[in-house]
Amino acid sequence: MKTELQKCLDGEIFNTSDEEIQSFIHKARQLTKAYNQTPSTAKEERQQILTSLFGNIGSNVNIDTPFFCDYGRHISVGNNVIININCTFVDCNKIEIGNNVLIASNVQIYTATHPVDMQARLVENWQDTDDSPYFRTYAEPVKIEDNVWIGGGVIILPGVTIGKNSVIGAGSIVNKSIPPNSLAVGNPCRVIKEINK
Repeated sequence: MKTELQKCLDGEIFNTSDEEIQSFIHKARQLTKAYNQTPSTAKEERQQILTSLFGNIGSNVNIDTPFFCDYGRHISVGNNVIININCTFVDCNKIEIGNNVLIASNVQIYTATHPVDMQARLVENWQDTDDSPYFRTYAEPVKIEDNVWIGGGVIILPGVTIGKNSVIGAGSIVNKSIPPNSLAVGNPCRVIKEINK
């Protein structure tokens, strides 16, 4: 029988109130609070916190504060990565960030989502005493490949891959995968030009 965590990682409906999942969330809240309160000059302390928080972190990674995430453990960051001020990563499923990636301020990356159909989204006859929430959730991974630049205020939705060498223009909402070597902008985000060829 699958655990709720395995269901989550398999893209199936899962119980966000599950004890194991809640323990990940509480740990991430503690670590992000500690990280956000450390001075930017405390490089060793900040590195230790990120190593405890993330599933994997490469070398020469600079994450500015404040930074927020949901589980932390599902975030993987390569080498030479900058994540600027006030970014939020909802990493119920995996968020993989490659090498040489620039992520500007106020970027939001979401892996969690809910069924669009109301009857599928809400639990019928839910009671406050139930050990699961009144809504249903599933999650799909997000991948940002090598050499990508994500502009300020971009929102990346579940299941999206940003192909290598691509640039996502500021303020874009990315609801579909973007191929490599693309300049893509807008809401919804669309490729407007091929680059780096």
